[in-house]
Amino acid sequence: MNSFQTHRTIDAIWRMESAKLIAGLTRMVRDVGLAEDLAQDALVIALERWPETGIPDNPGAWLMTTAKRRAIDFMRRNKLRDQKYVEVAHTTDLYTEDDLALTLDGEIGDDLLRLIFMTCHPVLSQDARVALTLRLLCGLTTDEIARSFLAAESTVAQRIVRAKRTLSAEKVPFEVPAGEELKDRMSPVLEVIYLMFNEGYSATSGEHWIRPLLCQEALRLGRILAEIAPDEPEVHGLVALMEIQASRLKTRVNASGEPVLLMDQNRAKWDQLLIRRGLAALERSRKLGQPLGPYSLQAAISACHAQASSEAETDWIRIAALYEALARKAPSLIVELNRAVAISMAFGPSFGLQIVDELNTEPSLTGYHLLPSVRGDLLAKLGRYDEARTEFERAASMTRNTRERELLLQRATECGLGTSQ
Repeated sequence: MNSFQTHRTIDAIWRMESAKLIAGLTRMVRDVGLAEDLAQDALVIALERWPETGIPDNPGAWLMTTAKRRAIDFMRRNKLRDQKYVEVAHTTDLYTEDDLALTLDGEIGDDLLRLIFMTCHPVLSQDARVALTLRLLCGLTTDEIARSFLAAESTVAQRIVRAKRTLSAEKVPFEVPAGEELKDRMSPVLEVIYLMFNEGYSATSGEHWIRPLLCQEALRLGRILAEIAPDEPEVHGLVALMEIQASRLKTRVNASGEPVLLMDQNRAKWDQLLIRRGLAALERSRKLGQPLGPYSLQAAISACHAQASSEAETDWIRIAALYEALARKAPSLIVELNRAVAISMAFGPSFGLQIVDELNTEPSLTGYHLLPSVRGDLLAKLGRYDEARTEFERAASMTRNTRERELLLQRATECGLGTSQ
């Protein structure tokens, strides 16, 4: 493996392991900003050593061991040999490569949930919580987060720095709360887990369209929350949504890693166990007797797809109605864009295009690549290929994901040939 390939592999490992590293280190040092710095130190050491020594069999355990040694060195240098250091020495074991299974499934998993509750503390604004989540738990760069916020990179960087300082200054506990506090904190925590899953389901940038391990981690954390808070309908709603969406992961890309759109997926290969689990979670949400919330409504939409054997048999009218309900419950421009797609499938592309054209004037969607992508798809269905090609090319210029860009450019080429998928 040459140096370039090694660095690409290290980058992939970092994206998979960084959240676990930061969570475990936060438990040690009780400071999320310091934990991130220590994790970055371990990454730098890996970048220096692995090209020469080779990548370890269990790189996650190697990084954890290295980062924890750095943490202990830090505490020594800062004269923390007192009671705090004694407690750490008694309660924390350095990780060896034999500990990998425990590292992935045991205390580190619990630490991730604690980290989420910590970063979702009400001392932070919603924007700060979202930015910090995308940074720490999803591994996005500041530039990538800025693009998702449609904000300046410097603004987002300052937001993240202030958030970490606030958590440290306010001594926000590294724990999962209980009782009424758990209930009060549930909404932002669900939002964070939803963000994690979505980043795995459709990666913001990079060479891969999906990040399955991130989806699996979000789903695992959602299942834990469902056990902790069984009477919260939206917890079950989010779990249902993730279970059903995860059932399609293996069909979202082909053998070469190229994206496969929903209408082209082999539904026979959708994971039926995950679908059954999702439908059961949705039923648990309904049985709690409250009106369906945003996550449960999205799960109901996904259920319509899961229960149809083909696109032609999908109940698009029901999906359009569910999007209408979702727009009333949690109005947003993104929901409206999805509603336009459902309307186009139920009643024809010209009806969907009317909604999309209205959204086209929204300043906040100027840099959102899915808007011209959807518009290009509707124009192609109407036979307006030249306009569609322009829209697909515009969408391709906006996305940071290599695979998605290739797909959009392919669709632009097909429009140039006067064909539509």
